[in-house]
Amino acid sequence: MSSVRSSVSIVVADDDPDDRQMLAEAIADSGIPNDLAMVEDGEELLEYLRCVDRYDGRQGGLPSLILLDLNMPRLDGREALEQIKSDPELRRVPVVVLTTSRAEEDIFELYDLGVNSFITKPVSFEDLVSIVTDLGRYWLELVQLPSPV
Repeated sequence: MSSVRSSVSIVVADDDPDDRQMLAEAIADSGIPNDLAMVEDGEELLEYLRCVDRYDGRQGGLPSLILLDLNMPRLDGREALEQIKSDPELRRVPVVVLTTSRAEEDIFELYDLGVNSFITKPVSFEDLVSIVTDLGRYWLELVQLPSPV
């Protein structure tokens, strides 16, 4: 992936430590050069994005891409997405929901809330690597995004 932007940062918001580990390994195996941050729920994601509370003083600006799970404690993916897309500072960051849900009502609701893509988590690790590679190719090579703030 030679044409990937040099300063790619990805944030994964998922409450399941095994899913976070698998995503980290899949991202590494995909060959996407990146800075990867992991958060456990929507509340921590918003703290990270806004550089507040435990992330006060964090350097690096906004991420290139957010991978968001739906069902998380404290603040779930829907609520986090709604806050991200209603915030003028955050709304341009692409958000990809990566979830086990296949429910039609979830798909409609999330697109209405402004999600950029909705993907059902695959069963196999090889399929996850393939999805992450395709996401990297699309969001980080092909699509022209505004420069981070």
